[in-house]
Amino acid sequence: MALNLREQTFVLEGGKRLSGSVQVGGSKNATLGAMAAALLVPGDCFLENVPVIDDVEQMALVLRSLGCDVEWAGDHTLRLNATEITSSCPDREIVGTLRGSFLVMGALLGRLGEAACPPPGGDIIGGRPIDVHLAGFRALGAVTEVSQEMFRAKAPELRGATFFADYPSVLGTQNTMMAAVCAKGTSTIVNAAAEPEVQSLAAILNEMGADITSAGTNTITINGVERLHGARFRIIPDRLEAGTFAIAAVITGGEAELRGVEPDHMQGFLAKLRQAGVDVQTSGDVMRVSAGGELQALTLQALPYPGFPTDLQAPMAVLLTQAQGVSTVHERVFDNRLGYISDLRKMGAEIVTTGTTAAIITGPTPLSGSALKALDVRAGAAFILAGLAANGRTTVSDIYHVDRGYERIDEKLRSLGADIERA
Repeated sequence: MALNLREQTFVLEGGKRLSGSVQVGGSKNATLGAMAAALLVPGDCFLENVPVIDDVEQMALVLRSLGCDVEWAGDHTLRLNATEITSSCPDREIVGTLRGSFLVMGALLGRLGEAACPPPGGDIIGGRPIDVHLAGFRALGAVTEVSQEMFRAKAPELRGATFFADYPSVLGTQNTMMAAVCAKGTSTIVNAAAEPEVQSLAAILNEMGADITSAGTNTITINGVERLHGARFRIIPDRLEAGTFAIAAVITGGEAELRGVEPDHMQGFLAKLRQAGVDVQTSGDVMRVSAGGELQALTLQALPYPGFPTDLQAPMAVLLTQAQGVSTVHERVFDNRLGYISDLRKMGAEIVTTGTTAAIITGPTPLSGSALKALDVRAGAAFILAGLAANGRTTVSDIYHVDRGYERIDEKLRSLGADIERA
């Protein structure tokens, strides 16, 4: 009988120096937005460089519940066809496990003039309010309804407008963009998110025939068009996977060549790596990292792009347990993202929290193998990194969280020399 995915565990023997070359896959977060965008098109859309991960499979289930055909059409290539949308509301049970499923709201509203979605699920890492999404829909002329059971939006006609977002929400910006691409007139999103995943969504929408400018800045302009068409688009590299593997090499005193990366998307992260004493070299889509000498303590703030990415805050904190001196970590994006720290303390890390959004890390401290349970995608990755650096055996359970965001992370780490098995 096949082992239930929720029963699988990573078993690591620490102390191995990592070295070698690894291919970085496509961005999980960019893929989810591109998949939702396919709902705007009555025809084939092809997405290349798609990571084969659980979140992508889950998003495929969400789209299929709406009548969209989704199938693998080659190596890391998806074909999506939403010619016949059979519902304006995805299945409740499927939505409940994936935060990105709420992106179907903007696409359905833009295509059908109405949309509904149960409360989305995902990691428990703090408040991620839906207010920005709904305010964007209302600015375009939609009427919204909110209950404990359902979010609804409806508009006989969407019209371009200027929308000021209270917070630069990535998903809120993406949802508003998709609702606005076929609205009558020009829409402007002020205080928009600037993340590469937002830029990627704008690029695929433009490939479909949209007219979007200034994505990647805090003000995005969308000139409404009458209709969109199918497109073929290559998903951008996953900057978060690249960052995780870079830390894995450095924390073990090793070096790694990361292929298929986009260094321009990683400037905030790379600046902090260099500040910590890591040797970082980039050439085209190849990045090389080397541990060099002693790691140095630093002050780190997780901020909206182009700041240090919140999704690499936990992995970087693990690295800082091995740095000389006192480091401070501030989480400015989510208010409950330091839950992993108690487990690092159990391994021997010297960390003091000040509230729920700040931590003081004194290093270097030797880490000892321990039994850990992944709390979410990035905390699970952080525990793997801690296990690589620790003395002895570490087990990480509930690794279905990790599989949501990393394709074959254990195989890729083994290719660099890590002693990690899936049990």
